[in-house]
Amino acid sequence: MIRTSLVAASALLLAACNADIEESASTGGLDIPDVASGDISEETMKSITEELSSDEFEGRMPGTKGEELTVALLTERFEAAGLEPGNNGSWVQRVPLVEITGRDFAPLTISGGDEEMSFEYASQWVGVSYREEESVSLEDSELVFVGYGINAPERDWNDYEGIDMTGKTAVILVNDADFGTESLEGPFNGKAMTYYGRWTYKYEEAARQGAAGALIIHDTEPASYGWNVVESSWSGPQAYAQRGENAPPLTVMNGWVQNDVGRQILEAAGQDVDALMTAAKKKGFKPVPLGLSASTSFSNDIRTFESQNVIGVLPGSEAPDEYVIHTAHWDHLGRCTPAPDGDDICNGAVDNATGTAALVALAEAHAKAGPTRRSLVFLAVTAEESGLLGADYYAANPVFPLDQTVGGINMDAFLIAGPSKDVVVVGPGKSQLDEFLNAALKADGRTPTPNPNPEAGYYYRSDHFAFAKRGVPMLYVDGGEDLVDGGVEAGAAVSKDYRDNRYHGPKDEYDPNWDWSGVMADLQLFYRLGRMMGMSTSWPNWNEGDEFKATRDENCASAETGC
Repeated sequence: MIRTSLVAASALLLAACNADIEESASTGGLDIPDVASGDISEETMKSITEELSSDEFEGRMPGTKGEELTVALLTERFEAAGLEPGNNGSWVQRVPLVEITGRDFAPLTISGGDEEMSFEYASQWVGVSYREEESVSLEDSELVFVGYGINAPERDWNDYEGIDMTGKTAVILVNDADFGTESLEGPFNGKAMTYYGRWTYKYEEAARQGAAGALIIHDTEPASYGWNVVESSWSGPQAYAQRGENAPPLTVMNGWVQNDVGRQILEAAGQDVDALMTAAKKKGFKPVPLGLSASTSFSNDIRTFESQNVIGVLPGSEAPDEYVIHTAHWDHLGRCTPAPDGDDICNGAVDNATGTAALVALAEAHAKAGPTRRSLVFLAVTAEESGLLGADYYAANPVFPLDQTVGGINMDAFLIAGPSKDVVVVGPGKSQLDEFLNAALKADGRTPTPNPNPEAGYYYRSDHFAFAKRGVPMLYVDGGEDLVDGGVEAGAAVSKDYRDNRYHGPKDEYDPNWDWSGVMADLQLFYRLGRMMGMSTSWPNWNEGDEFKATRDENCASAETGC
């Protein structure tokens, strides 16, 4: 749903009224104004990243002292930047959550084979319950291998075909059935992971099928992270959205098993593991009862509390009821599995103190430049690490109507790698926002690179997804990997080092010796994007065939204002 572009005379008038507008350009039928560079403070990025990731903030776990300090800091800095409170006079939106902390885990025992197998918690399996119950017990639950655990009628695919899963436990492969292909062609978009490959979907579908439990077999490559990430992320306090009336069904227990544990289980059932995994990739796969049963138990400590999204807005000069949104999550994991030196605070400096600092730095720059014709929203969301809970709560209860939200930009973890020639576009080709991105990149003299790991499904793993699945076009752009100093090889090495040694661990800490030049270049790109969308008159949509277009079209068709 694209509004008519500005005529040349209107563009000249806007240029006269707004110093940052240099000229108006139309790309792909969209009104995409050119904008000048912004005055973005590197000192803001440094100081806020350092403070948010200090031990004093205790890893920024929702519902802790770390949250109190974070919300206070963001409120102070948003106000100082020149924003207005974004939620009807308040800086915060309250998000009702429940925290469940598992303890006293029994081993995961597998019986029914030649001999009983027992696997130790943390090192070989992890599990949680989404149910608000103090005692959890999975007793002799029949195991069923369900391939990738996908039920997709629109793709004529059902891994649960013909089986009643009531009381049973689904054993599930990570990612989706196209993993390992080299092209982007296939029933599940080839090597580019779909939402069907995400663990969130797999647990939801197992519950819809009536399963008592769900166990995903971890594998580092298709998961895109090692077992250390699973162990760290799935142990300790887990936050969830509080469930209301008529909530969807839940399993008793959801968990992961190490890859070798999964293979042992399948072999104990008499299965040819490689043949079974090959069969799971083909349409028509049928679930395989394994003739084994699983048992475990643990206790839960339960705490209900409210967390907070922090919202600031720079009201638009001409169309204040049209909104461009910037998102980043302020939370991290709190205290987690200790490093060898005993450090147990997951400080989350890169993930995502950097993105949170970027919200403030961009807000400062836009306020200095003056308002755009549309309103610019800066939304720091909670509980991303627990499953995008803060973003999802906002998108389900939007302060600014989604049919009046033009689109947005998400910022999640700026790797400190030095300047790059490119940026990595996560989910390219999905929406007309690509035209804005191409224009901004051209202005900055940089190039777009498709996500080098589309099989990781990153587009479905950060806060923008909560908006995208409700129809709002969203961009997710990462720093480039073609570094000015060292090229693609050096960029890949930086990413691998962070993923292997710091991601979701206690060593994701602030370093005063970081080179911020690459991050600041990326922030200039985000500044241009936000300003272009804010000054434009167009309403970008999803591209034809995208899974989110029908929702956007439906929202726009029913809207009296906005798109």
